[in-house]
Amino acid sequence: MCFPFSSAANSPWIQQHPECGYNLVNSPHLKPAWVLDRALWHFSCDIADGKYEDQGLPDLIQNDGHLDKIRGALNKDVFPRIKLWEFFQIGVDKVMQKFQELLESGKELKSKAEGTAELTIIQDPRYRRFGCTVDMSAAQGAFVPDSDSPEAIKECCSRLRKKLEEMNEKRCQEIQFHQEQAINCMMGNVAYDRLADHGPKTGPITRKDPLVTRYFTFPFEEMTLDEEQLLMHDAEKACHFLAHNGWVMGDDPLRNFAEPGSNVYLRRELVCWGDSVKLRYGNKPADCPYLWAHMKKYTEITAKHFSGVRLDNCHSTPLHVAEFMLDAARAVRPELYAVAELFTGSEELDNVFVNRLGIGSLIREAMSARDSHEEGRLVYRFGGEPVGAFAQPSLRPLVPSIAHAMFLDVTHDNECPIQIRSVYDSLPSSAIVSMASCATGSTRGYDELVPHQISVVKEERLYSKWNPEAEASDVGEVSLKSGIIAGKLALNRLHQELAAKGFIQVYVDQVDEDIVAVTRHCPSTHQSVVTVSRTAFHDPKNHRKDEKSINGMPEYTVEITEHIQLKDSRIVKQAEVTSKGRNEFVQEIVFERLTPGSVIAFRVSLDPKAQELVGVLRNHLIQFSPHYKSGSLPDSEAPAILKKSLTSIMSRLTLADMNVLLFRCDTEEQEDGGGCYSIPSWMPLKYGGLQGFMSVMAEIRAKNDLGHPFCDNLRQGDWMIDYVSNRLVSRLGALGEVGEWFKAIFGYLKHIPRYLIPCYFDAILVGAYTTALDAVFKEMSSFVQNGSTFVKHLALGSVQMCAVGREPALPPLSPELDDVPYRLNDSTRKKEQCCVSLAAGLPHFSSGIFRCWGRDTFIALRGLMLITGRHIEARNIILAFAGTMRHGLIPNLLGQGSSARFNCRDAVWWWLQCIQDYCTLVPNGTDILVCPVSRMYPADYAKPQPPGVLDQPLYEVIQEAMQRHAEGIDFTERNAGPQIDRNMQEEGFNVAVNVDPDTGFVSGGNRFNCGTWMDKMGESEKAGNKGVPATPRDGAAVEIVGLSKSAVRWLMELYEDGVFPFAAVTVLRGGKEVSWSYEDWNNLIQKNFEKKFYVSHDPKDPNEKHPDLVHKRGIYKDSYGASSPWCDYQLRPNFTIAMVVAPELFTTKRAWEALEIAEKKLLGPLGMKTLDPDDMVYCGVYDNALDNDNYNIAKGFNYHQGPEWLWPVGYFLRAKIHFAKMLGPETYEKTVFLVKNVLSRHYVHLERSSWKGLPELTNENGQYCPFSCESQAWSIATILEGNLYQNWISPGEALRGASHFRPWEREELMKVKQPTGALPPIARACNRNPWNAEELPSDHVYTIPGDSVGQGCTSHVCRASVGGADFVPTRVHGQRLQVQRNSQVPSLTRSTSGHMVVPHTPSHSLAGLSHCTDVFPWSSAPLVSGHLGHRTWQSTVWTLRAIGRCSSPAWQSSSYTELSNPGAIIFQQRTVRNW
Repeated sequence: MCFPFSSAANSPWIQQHPECGYNLVNSPHLKPAWVLDRALWHFSCDIADGKYEDQGLPDLIQNDGHLDKIRGALNKDVFPRIKLWEFFQIGVDKVMQKFQELLESGKELKSKAEGTAELTIIQDPRYRRFGCTVDMSAAQGAFVPDSDSPEAIKECCSRLRKKLEEMNEKRCQEIQFHQEQAINCMMGNVAYDRLADHGPKTGPITRKDPLVTRYFTFPFEEMTLDEEQLLMHDAEKACHFLAHNGWVMGDDPLRNFAEPGSNVYLRRELVCWGDSVKLRYGNKPADCPYLWAHMKKYTEITAKHFSGVRLDNCHSTPLHVAEFMLDAARAVRPELYAVAELFTGSEELDNVFVNRLGIGSLIREAMSARDSHEEGRLVYRFGGEPVGAFAQPSLRPLVPSIAHAMFLDVTHDNECPIQIRSVYDSLPSSAIVSMASCATGSTRGYDELVPHQISVVKEERLYSKWNPEAEASDVGEVSLKSGIIAGKLALNRLHQELAAKGFIQVYVDQVDEDIVAVTRHCPSTHQSVVTVSRTAFHDPKNHRKDEKSINGMPEYTVEITEHIQLKDSRIVKQAEVTSKGRNEFVQEIVFERLTPGSVIAFRVSLDPKAQELVGVLRNHLIQFSPHYKSGSLPDSEAPAILKKSLTSIMSRLTLADMNVLLFRCDTEEQEDGGGCYSIPSWMPLKYGGLQGFMSVMAEIRAKNDLGHPFCDNLRQGDWMIDYVSNRLVSRLGALGEVGEWFKAIFGYLKHIPRYLIPCYFDAILVGAYTTALDAVFKEMSSFVQNGSTFVKHLALGSVQMCAVGREPALPPLSPELDDVPYRLNDSTRKKEQCCVSLAAGLPHFSSGIFRCWGRDTFIALRGLMLITGRHIEARNIILAFAGTMRHGLIPNLLGQGSSARFNCRDAVWWWLQCIQDYCTLVPNGTDILVCPVSRMYPADYAKPQPPGVLDQPLYEVIQEAMQRHAEGIDFTERNAGPQIDRNMQEEGFNVAVNVDPDTGFVSGGNRFNCGTWMDKMGESEKAGNKGVPATPRDGAAVEIVGLSKSAVRWLMELYEDGVFPFAAVTVLRGGKEVSWSYEDWNNLIQKNFEKKFYVSHDPKDPNEKHPDLVHKRGIYKDSYGASSPWCDYQLRPNFTIAMVVAPELFTTKRAWEALEIAEKKLLGPLGMKTLDPDDMVYCGVYDNALDNDNYNIAKGFNYHQGPEWLWPVGYFLRAKIHFAKMLGPETYEKTVFLVKNVLSRHYVHLERSSWKGLPELTNENGQYCPFSCESQAWSIATILEGNLYQNWISPGEALRGASHFRPWEREELMKVKQPTGALPPIARACNRNPWNAEELPSDHVYTIPGDSVGQGCTSHVCRASVGGADFVPTRVHGQRLQVQRNSQVPSLTRSTSGHMVVPHTPSHSLAGLSHCTDVFPWSSAPLVSGHLGHRTWQSTVWTLRAIGRCSSPAWQSSSYTELSNPGAIIFQQRTVRNW
């Protein structure tokens, strides 16, 4: 059934309700087109009546000369008479009269078109001849008389008249251009209809078959053209002149070509359906109530009685109308199968219709192929997965793909294939179509070999009657013996069997110009069916057309031989069997007589040994997914390692082992003498571990890109396979056991056919990878275990960054400390500590002395180690850095302790913050305070000492840091000069830190160094910035003040709780040592912070030292007391850090305003701008390779002057959450929405990143920065903390275990919801087995691909929101998509007008997802199996042969040469390889 988007022109209801169509009353813009249409009708009648015969134009058009006569008559007689331009021209006399009256009256008008400089024509809305006008006010402004005298007015009017006449002439030229286009379109139609060999050759021009199709109805008696034109002005009659429907070649299908602004009818561009009227729905039911109600009722009746509908010419359908009607239909039948015919010319536009309307299949047609190569390409395009395709997870991201197809050999209204190709092509083309793994269909007449086009409008003859007993030669009757009906039945039967048995993979081989081999492959059993078809696209002939009935060609029929042995075939013979390698045997088949019109089908299976190996391999994969049970075989001789589950093997791995198994970038691998796997002619993988392979396969798998260099490498040899196992085997221990497991299972993989290796390699690695992830998360905190997929992905950053290298990165811990890991040194064979260290970022800061940085480590440690539950390893890192303390500072660059640089002022405060967090978050966390610290430097200038020489409890080291700051720190770095920094000036090596006794602020630095995280040192001699810090931030940096306030408050509380033995530091005041308590220090900072840092709205604020430097108010300064005072007033994101660690410093109202300003000015898609974009030195693009004369950007000088860094976002979000709670529920809810939207963008990036990390920074507006670390520890850590702080509960409670939560708290913690409207698709259900979809919260976005429907997958409801994706879920019920289990379809009944093969899985798929849909044929019967060489096989030969009146076989005609022995077709497991 077709849906109601047009109506028959003779329908009684449209005559009673003409307002439902486009007529001359409701659409007066069509009047000129209607006049032209009537003029063309009268011209056609004159030709039919012989009035143009004397001019050489007869009623029968036979040559191009006749076409020229028609063109001449149109230009000479038709268009000049109707003067269409007059509908678009100005009535000059009328306008001039009004203009002259205005000038004489002296009255001025206000222009309706303010600001319009040029006079333009205003179209008459009623489209009367010369009814157009101009804006009189604009005319007055453009044409002003020199005076009020009559002569001046007359002269002015003369100028305007000339202008109006020029405008009319220009409009006349425009309309004449449209007329030329109209003539060209008409000539094209006439040439096709009456002259073209591939056209219908309509015959003489008559009133029944006019020269051109009429565009409008005319339900009145014949009259003259002049009389007809008078009817335009009679509304009672003009309303019945209704525009016909049709379609426009190459037009925008989303544009309504009948609405004002379109000239389609005037230019005769419409391919018109002369029997139907275009319906005028408007934008809503209120625009045409009767039409919407009438068609809704019709739609509901249709849906009640039919399981599916075909949306014919869907591209001509207003989308909003189609949506409304389909919603009404699905209210009656929720599982309605909607098939659409779309000619948009764009797959992108196709997807708009598919997604908006919930279309199940798009009509695709083999007749659109111009040759056999194109026909084969259509099968490959629409017909299923490629052979050897990857097993897709049940939950995965949406990926671009074509809409599901219903593939027809020919549709109902297209040319007859016999006329375009030849009669011998009917069977092979049907065979090619039937081998597509999608819905298939046909049109009656094709199978009966009807040799001419059957008009869907004008055809009045009847089809031949079905008689099972009829012979092929019987006229007027058809049976299985007629045409190719028997062959089509066998093809449909085969198509159904292949679909039912899971033959969903397709391979197409263009053997030569005419021969196409198509393979259907079952991915579970690896059985294949191969059809080889010899097409006949050449030498079409004209055949007899019966005038009484729709006739076929009884002289042609199909000869079928089924279930034959190879030795009995007259077409092929068996040749030799050759070997291509391990368990790969190739059976050659020689084709001796594959004549045009022939089809042969083989059933092919793997070599028995290869089949056994695949079955055993699938058996071992069942532990990862029940998907592999089908086709599996037990393995009685399995190696011992494979008898253990991989889960039990991996349970022995530590998280440090998991770093080796999953990650390690190239520089880390090189430290061990190896490197990441590199694919020749492509690139190295990002990691040596499984993630390196998984990242590439994730891209390949979704697209089934089997031609990727990665897949080629796997097919060509075992190098990659051996790399995976050997890399782990060499590690020995638990990792070595995992390597042995890989080696054993790869033993099977190596011996299966090479084309299957990519998909099974992927299956093994996916299973191992997800098993490893499960093991990882079991070792982490309950927050991670119960967290969202996003939380788990972020938590993997802990495994990614925390590693043990070949050389210990951390200095040794005290020998007295418990729970310190040890190993034997490979070189010395001595016992050494092997503590995990935390890399700053990958790949640039992953190995050697540049791996560990104090500041980076302790900004990241809370998120990556404390929140994830890695408490012992976090403790060890804290104590290791404590052991390197010098001058009261911990190192910036650790350099294994012995090569440390103590050149930053903030690292020690981040270290103290981490100790505080450890005490707060870890059970019995304060125990760390008494842990022994081995001091590498017992004194500031001592040489490095071995562990155990001087041990102190951690609390003493903490006190030393506080004491040294209170006393003041002042020293010059050791080895100062180019040997440690080639760019820094001499003064920059001087490190000075003190505590301001008036404010309590920790201050320091100078204009030659940069002691905070914004530490870019100028490098360009050309620009003159070498040795100059871009951001010295000397004085009191806001985040250091916040961190120090947090530390003194914490120590004060620890002392009060009796946990910390020191209440104060000793300072020198007035030449005397006095005790300065932490309480006093804390209060002093509290008292002065907002006075000194807040930029008030009061211009006369007495606390403001430099009011002239203020350029933004309501913010917090970035520093206080800088050597360049204007730097204090720069807006940067650092104040948000102080807000998180010491929120008590901030007034809520002021804090919120500052955060709002930061959100507006600094927040980017992923990161935060490091400088206000309003600042004169802002530059958001970081290019460290650029060396020019621009001081502000040369050699990356703007590193922290605009580029958007990710890690401050975590503190910004936490600050927003904290202060939003204080402002009430409404503000809090809005803030939660903001936080979730921001975090969702990080999720999208994390999902798509091949590094599976978050970058160090981006350029402005989130643009990729090639100089950034691809994965940065502190970026991942702070975003993970942002997820933790989405919950109402405190982070401490969140980390102590779910058992301590109240029910509503546990629910909140476990959800960690993603925001509606900004969610990315979820690739995996909680990172577990990707074939087993777990039940997720309803506010997660996830998709159920079509190929999982009905295969044990739970029905789910998907939200219509996909963050960062270009696809929207299908509309099924309102705005929601429901994917349901397979449903039964009523049995097929054969129609008198043809047949269609209907899918038995009516599913509503996304345009971005396609899947195989099985089909029902007319009948079915199993094939009989035989044996061919080393394979089981079945073959069926269909050959179209000539009988009856044909004197000689067609394959012996001049167009074809009989093949005696053209070559050998080689079967290699699944398909025809070459000819």
